[in-house]
Amino acid sequence: MHTAISPFTLASWKGKSPAGGKQFGWQGTSPEFGDIQVVHPAGPYAREKITTAVQGGLIPTATFETRGLHADDLSMPTLNGATLRVGDAVVRMSRNRWAQTHRGRSLRMTYLGDAYTLTAINRRAYTLSRRPDAEDPGVVVTVRQSGRGSGRKATVQAAGRVLPADVALAALFSGVDRSVLTRRGVVRAAFARMFAFWAGIYS
Repeated sequence: MHTAISPFTLASWKGKSPAGGKQFGWQGTSPEFGDIQVVHPAGPYAREKITTAVQGGLIPTATFETRGLHADDLSMPTLNGATLRVGDAVVRMSRNRWAQTHRGRSLRMTYLGDAYTLTAINRRAYTLSRRPDAEDPGVVVTVRQSGRGSGRKATVQAAGRVLPADVALAALFSGVDRSVLTRRGVVRAAFARMFAFWAGIYS
């Protein structure tokens, strides 16, 4: 069901997981889709894995999971070595790591025949677009993060009529490290990996 939605805000929160570890994320209420919560790291917990999950009253549960040796040192999943699920369905993903523009570096996804594109506006803002087709004009959902510390928030607004999966995906990526979608983020990530490599050698 396609629905026009009002802009809504997700506020940052932190708490403890059932296992006693620290958790972070966002929570708020969409007038049309109800309470929405983004959590990372989310269970089930295991070594070399970190997951962000989003759930809410009228949206499908979605998860974004990163696996690998580096996952134990992450505070949220990255786009490297990742698996995205909406409900029980695995979402196919691809991106051009060598593109020079934000649009070129976009993450492209396919879910139930719908084509999505996640594009960075800058370090703290992004768009999730669902491509139009013969029966649907598509939609663009924009998420902008602002503030600091406990006052951080993420504002979500849509141009077009959304599906529940659109809202779930747009909210989910607020709890994912999207830095490699920007050129500056790629440079920072490269230096971080280099530092970690040399620190491992001389530790």
